[in-house]
Amino acid sequence: MNPHIQPVQIYYEDTDHSGVVYHANYLRYFERAREHLLGVPELVRLWKEDGIGFVVYQANMKFREGAVFGDSLEIRTVVRRASAYRLVFQQDVWRPGGSKVMVEGEVHLCCVDRQQQLIALPAGVLAMLAHRFPEDGSPPAPR
Repeated sequence: MNPHIQPVQIYYEDTDHSGVVYHANYLRYFERAREHLLGVPELVRLWKEDGIGFVVYQANMKFREGAVFGDSLEIRTVVRRASAYRLVFQQDVWRPGGSKVMVEGEVHLCCVDRQQQLIALPAGVLAMLAHRFPEDGSPPAPR
C-alpha cells in the first residue's frame, strides 16, 4: 500500500533545549499530514455545511531517532477503517530515502457533530479513502 507522503522541514523553533525536535511537535506534523491527505477544503466544507468534525480519540508514538534543526523529513501515512465511527492513521516519520523509521505514530480519529456527539464516518470520506488505500493492498484503479 502506497502511503501519503507529507514533507516536513525542521526549523529551529521546532527543537527543545537539547537541539532535537520537541516530542509534541510530531503530533503537529501528523495533524498537518492528515489535513493534506483528507483535503483542507473538504474538512472545512464538512464542518461548515454538514456540521461534521474529526476528533482524536487515541494517539500513540514510539521514538527511535531524533530529528534536528535543518532536517528534511517525510510523514508517511496510511489509513484503515476500524469501525463505522473510527479511522486509524498509521503515521511514521522517515528521512527521505531513509532505511529506518524515526518515529512511529498511530492516531485514531472519530467523527462528531456540532454537539460533540459521536456520528458515523461520512460516506464521501470513506469513498476517497477506499480509493486511495484499497483494503486488498492493490493500487487504485485508474480514473
